[in-house]
Amino acid sequence: MQPVVVPIDKPMAEVNATNARTQWAAISGKHIAYRSIGHGDPIIFCQRFRGNLDDWDPAFLDELARHYRVITFDYTAMGSSTGSPNRDMLMFAYDVIDLADALGIDKFIMGGWSFGGWVAQIVTTEFPERIRQTILLGTRPPGKVTHPMEDIFLATAYMSDNSLDDEVILFFEPISATSREAARLSHERINARTIDRDREVEPASWQHYSEGAEDYINDPYDARRKLTETNIPILVISGDHEICFPPENWFELNRQLPTTQVVVIPRAGHGPHHQYPAMVANYIHAFIRNSK
Repeated sequence: MQPVVVPIDKPMAEVNATNARTQWAAISGKHIAYRSIGHGDPIIFCQRFRGNLDDWDPAFLDELARHYRVITFDYTAMGSSTGSPNRDMLMFAYDVIDLADALGIDKFIMGGWSFGGWVAQIVTTEFPERIRQTILLGTRPPGKVTHPMEDIFLATAYMSDNSLDDEVILFFEPISATSREAARLSHERINARTIDRDREVEPASWQHYSEGAEDYINDPYDARRKLTETNIPILVISGDHEICFPPENWFELNRQLPTTQVVVIPRAGHGPHHQYPAMVANYIHAFIRNSK
């Protein structure tokens, strides 16, 4: 089924992450809201807990859009998307596959941040024939892990409204002046959008992330084992102070994951691509270019 396209006011050459208009793909009883910028091999990015289309740093997306078609979207029944809410990880994964099908995309680069990294891994292990490479930002492997998130993350993430100071705690490294300044600049870039703002993910929807989390930890898809057998190149990028999903959980799988590379950035937190948008985009581009 063809997507429902909202007319774009500007020539394609001027479209970027700050002014790209929201479009909708109509898919069997639901409408998935998405934005698309750039040209080239497609990358579909899955968003974090509570994140919507406006919560990606435009500098990161624009840098990637120099080489790729970058697609971001809202999960079913969240943000500006409609339909019945997802209740397990496979349903979240089908949002990606349904969107790709609606856009006529056969194979693509799979990306995900935080909870979106969980979705990306289920897409990768359940639909490997569709995936070229997988990019995981600030996330953790499936199943049970040894290193838990810090209590301050949950206490801050579940506040009804998050301030810039909260964003420093959630996504950056509070002890670093460089990271705190990067948080301020990223906050300004994200809030530079003045048109076509997305709807917030309502607190009533947060339970569906929890349902997905329980499913991901129980791992009925055997995704953890499948990652040890995949031939799909996987890049993990993490901050060294990852208060949500410590990179040590990936280290424990050293020599078990045949295609996974792990990059850990010092004095960075849960959003390394917001602290260093150009650098992280360049890591991703180099990985994709050299792992085809």
